[in-house]
Amino acid sequence: MSDKYVVFVCTGNTCRSPMAAVLAENIFIENGISLAVYSAGVNAWAGQSASVHAIAAMQEIGLDLSCHRSQIVSQELLEGAALVLAMTEQHLSIIRNACPNANAFALGVSDPFGGDLQIYRRTGAEIKQKIIDHLEKIREAF
Repeated sequence: MSDKYVVFVCTGNTCRSPMAAVLAENIFIENGISLAVYSAGVNAWAGQSASVHAIAAMQEIGLDLSCHRSQIVSQELLEGAALVLAMTEQHLSIIRNACPNANAFALGVSDPFGGDLQIYRRTGAEIKQKIIDHLEKIREAF
């Protein structure tokens, strides 16, 4: 694992947080930010692929989620992160309980799970905009 990294956290680590991770990697590259990016879920089954619609929505904008495998959020992952970005306040609460000293905040992104491809496209666009909106806050963490 890299020395400087950000972690995106959602529920199952198959929709929002994997999309956020690939979007952030791309945004960071475009903005000259050299950070590793990881994702995890508070209630994930380890080793699951990203959802079909998440893969398709990211593929449409040139990003690849085909190799993603879910992981459960761990104490080690949280403690080593310079910044943890939770998808909801509920995820943030779980993170703070597990790791009270984590530098974390919530993005406020609702779950597209069970929705159609259009919902995943909108969720991806929302995540991208929230990352861009918080780019300065992300830079400050490092």
